Amino acid sequence: MRGRASCPGRPLKYFLIGAFASAFLLYGIALTYGATGTTSMTAAGAALGRGPLPLMATLGLGLFLIGFGFKVAAVPFHMWTPDVYEGAPTPVTGFMATGVKVAAFAALARVLFVMYGASPGVWVPVLSGLAVASMIVGNLVALNQRSLKRMLAYSSIAHAGYLLASLVPGTSNGAAATLTYLLAYSLTSLAAFGLLAALGRGGEQDVTLDTLAGLASRRPWVAAGLAVSMLSLLGFPGTLGFIGKWQILLALLGQEHYVVSVVLVLTSLVSAGYYLPVIMTTYMRTAEGESGVYPMPAAAAFTVLVACVVVVVLGFWPTPALDASLNSAASLFHASLAGVRAGGP
Repeated sequence: MRGRASCPGRPLKYFLIGAFASAFLLYGIALTYGATGTTSMTAAGAALGRGPLPLMATLGLGLFLIGFGFKVAAVPFHMWTPDVYEGAPTPVTGFMATGVKVAAFAALARVLFVMYGASPGVWVPVLSGLAVASMIVGNLVALNQRSLKRMLAYSSIAHAGYLLASLVPGTSNGAAATLTYLLAYSLTSLAAFGLLAALGRGGEQDVTLDTLAGLASRRPWVAAGLAVSMLSLLGFPGTLGFIGKWQILLALLGQEHYVVSVVLVLTSLVSAGYYLPVIMTTYMRTAEGESGVYPMPAAAAFTVLVACVVVVVLGFWPTPALDASLNSAASLFHASLAGVRAGGP
């Protein structure tokens, strides 16, 4: 309980910031309703696609982006992430890093493509700025972390930047890249936090690089799973994380977003500075003193195993994931175009 007891203000901090962010989101919904007169996303997209974006709808879009920026932990709305990730039990942190982020990005994609798909010139520059800031800040600050939990927290901010970058093209290929990367990030984070829970007592012990020394000799399967997780988060070839980043890069270059593309590549290289030391410590250092690895429940161990296997298998044979992502993205854009046509003269 040391992590949470040392900072009793963390729950209050998260509550207050979350309340403000939810208020921005609700005001965005209210302003969009005021501009369109409907709560249907398709009908709202049809109304907003008839002409220039009204001022009220523009303000609503801005408030939407602020609210979703907090939900996905994008810079500069990320200040809650490291403390909450570190203070929460590891299984809860794993859920926040996977389920919450997936739901938030799915909702953000629908808002942008279905409701505001006719006005990409308004939100693409803002989204580009958020993506670049998140990739730079998340990766640079993660380099200085010794705690694995805080490192993964800042890593999640960087990955939020990658996912925001996938939305910048505003195309079906970009939306498909978003879905592919969400799948890769969710599976990998699920495995990483599951293994982190096994490395700490009840999920509360502060796990650092020193904790991992000699892990390969003590628990080779845990070390292998951790290595697969770090490589996929890095975007190493042969993992689903690489396929996701490659799809994002192709979508960005297809729409000539060169600045965001360069930042994505450079920050991915920077991330090797904190992912690779985890693997090197696990396999190349010997343990100093007693450092235990606590047994995982059978269900948790099976889930981690399946996640790691899927990440590797889809890394070498990504066709099923890519086809499913393209089909889902096509249906999303079909709904958007249907709404615009319905609102036409």
